[in-house]
Amino acid sequence: MTSQSIQKGAVPGPEQIRRAPKVLLHDHLDGGLRPGTIVDLARDTGYTRLPEADPDKLGLWFREAADSGSLERYLETFSHTVGVMQTREALVRVARECAEDLAEDGVVYAEVRYAPEQHLDAGLTLEEVVEAVNEGFREGERLARANGHRIRVGALLTAMRHAARSLEIAELANRYRDLGVVGFDIAGAEAGYPPTRHLDAFEYLKRENNHFTIHAGEAFGLPSIWQALQWCGADRLGHGVRIIDDIEVAEDGSVKLGRLASYVRDKRVPLELCPSSNLQTGAAASYAEHPIGLLRRLHFRATVNTDNRLMSGTSMSREFEHLVDAFGYVLDDLQWFSVNAMKSAFIPFDERLAMINDVIKPGYAELKSEWLFQQTASTSGSVGD
Repeated sequence: MTSQSIQKGAVPGPEQIRRAPKVLLHDHLDGGLRPGTIVDLARDTGYTRLPEADPDKLGLWFREAADSGSLERYLETFSHTVGVMQTREALVRVARECAEDLAEDGVVYAEVRYAPEQHLDAGLTLEEVVEAVNEGFREGERLARANGHRIRVGALLTAMRHAARSLEIAELANRYRDLGVVGFDIAGAEAGYPPTRHLDAFEYLKRENNHFTIHAGEAFGLPSIWQALQWCGADRLGHGVRIIDDIEVAEDGSVKLGRLASYVRDKRVPLELCPSSNLQTGAAASYAEHPIGLLRRLHFRATVNTDNRLMSGTSMSREFEHLVDAFGYVLDDLQWFSVNAMKSAFIPFDERLAMINDVIKPGYAELKSEWLFQQTASTSGSVGD
């Protein structure tokens, strides 16, 4: 058996992808609810604005609204999920189910983000929101472990770009940094709301030696990326897919990087790429044309993420399945993305290293060895025929 055939045979199927240990850095809590949970919480909290009462029809509505190309309809989807996430009980349940769903999908480490300021309508304080979500994540981790899955979930507290509470949320993230919150983020419309509006929050976090990522380079392009890195000092780029605009590919296939793209690659700035979401927002026309293929080939610090699992009808396994189909990726490629993500996580270095060496690499090695033994068993009788 040749090494080439072994490499070809390592192309994973859906079941192998599901079992592969995966790392998720960019996932929105309010973008990943189960449709049935939304229906239940609407009934329990008196929320009456859902477009559908049947969970299956509601799930379909979310995906179609996100695919519609209408920003108004896309934003409406979040008004419904956030609308039912205004009580302590709702936040605990949504966070618990998030951890369970990710663990069932083979995710071993996840950083899930949400904006505490969006969950205050029923009288909760910012602190009560954070504590409820943290409680849900811990419950979800315990339930996952009881079901034979292992996952660790950290929270990222998000401030909204159009609001004026970023410093307050940054201080909140810092207070809970040893209690389940691993970092800070800003999100919302990039155009008209540059990250430099929130410099006081980023300067505060840098003084406190805390971690933050910034949604940048999804819709607005290179200026957004440049500001996030050079003005604000982001540790990671939320999306960052528009860095492709600073990469020139000639007809003969040769590649020339601009100075910003070179900086991002040289400094190993993590890119929180979300392929399915990028297709919905028009950042790529198809999975085969998604910049992640070129960015992986050029060895950028690319990671694979879900963004909003409900709106995109996706999961980490589905994201990897799409990339396997589009680029012919094998298990080694999926491991590369997973290790990239774990290297870029906001937990301490020794814990990241342990996850890579004791969980991720052994998990992929086991999957590859299973395939090898299946192949040798099926061919062992052919010698000497």
